[in-house]
Amino acid sequence: MSDLTGGSLSQNPPNADRHITTGGSDWLWAVFAVMALSTLFMVAWSYTLPRGTRFFHNIATLILATATISYFSMASDLGATPVLAEFSRGNTSTRQIWFVRYIQWFINFPLLLILLLFATGLSLSDILTTAFFSWIVVVCGLVGALTPSTYKWGYFVFGVLALFYVWSSLLGHGPRTTFNAGTSVRTGYVRGAGFVAFITMLYPIAWGCGEGGNVISPTGEMIWYGILDLILGPMFLFFFVFGLRNVDYGAFGFHSGKYSDGAYGSGGYGPGVGPNAGRSVGTGTKANV
Repeated sequence: MSDLTGGSLSQNPPNADRHITTGGSDWLWAVFAVMALSTLFMVAWSYTLPRGTRFFHNIATLILATATISYFSMASDLGATPVLAEFSRGNTSTRQIWFVRYIQWFINFPLLLILLLFATGLSLSDILTTAFFSWIVVVCGLVGALTPSTYKWGYFVFGVLALFYVWSSLLGHGPRTTFNAGTSVRTGYVRGAGFVAFITMLYPIAWGCGEGGNVISPTGEMIWYGILDLILGPMFLFFFVFGLRNVDYGAFGFHSGKYSDGAYGSGGYGPGVGPNAGRSVGTGTKANV
C-alpha cells in the first residue's frame, strides 16, 4: 500500500488488483509535460506561417493536444477500468485497462496516417480507407483488452491484419504514386513511412505482453507505450514537419474550398495571378483541405 501514499493514486485510488505504481504515475506526468510543451511549441510554430499553409502543422497540433489530454488522464489514474485477466499473476485477478489510451489512438492514428499520406499522390478515397483500417486496429485492441477470455486473441488477429493493410498503403501504394511536391518530399516520405511502420509494429508486441498476456505490470506497460508515443508524437512529428519547411505548399494541390479563396486557395485569384503568381498549384486530387 506504500505506492498509494500521496500523489494521484491517493486522490484517485486504483480500481484493480494489478495497477500502476506511484513511479508509473510519475512517469506519466513526465510524458504529459513533454506532450503539453510540444503542443504549445507546435501551435506557436504554426502561427509563424501564412494562413493557408498550416495543414501539416495543424494536424500535428491535433495529435499532440489529444496525447496531452490522454496522458493527463492516465497520470491522474483516471480513464481505466478493471478487467479479469486471462492469465493471473501472483494473487491478482484483475488488471487496469486504460480505455482513455485507446480513445487517444482512435483519434491520433488516422491523423498520423493522413499527415503522411497527404504528402503523396494517393487519392482521397485511398487515404480515407487506410484511416478506416487504422480505426479497426484500435477498436480491436480495445475490445480485445476488455475481453477476459481467450477470445481476446481473435480481436488481436483482426487488428494485426488491419495493420497489415495500413502498412501496405504506407510502404506499397504510397511510394509508387506521383509526388507533385518533388523527389525530396518522396525521399522524406519513404523514410518517414518506414519509420512509422517499424514503430507501429512494436505496439502489438506491447499489447501481447501487457493487456493480452498480463506478462508485464501496468507500470511497465505505461513505460513501453509512453516511449512509443513519444517517438511517434513529438519526435516524429517535428522531424516530418520540419522536413517540409522549404517545400512549395502549392505543389501539394491543396485549396481551402472557400469561395473567397478562389479555385486555388489564392484569395480569389487564379493561377499566375495575385499572391500565388509563379507558384505551382500541383495536380493532386486532394482538395478542400
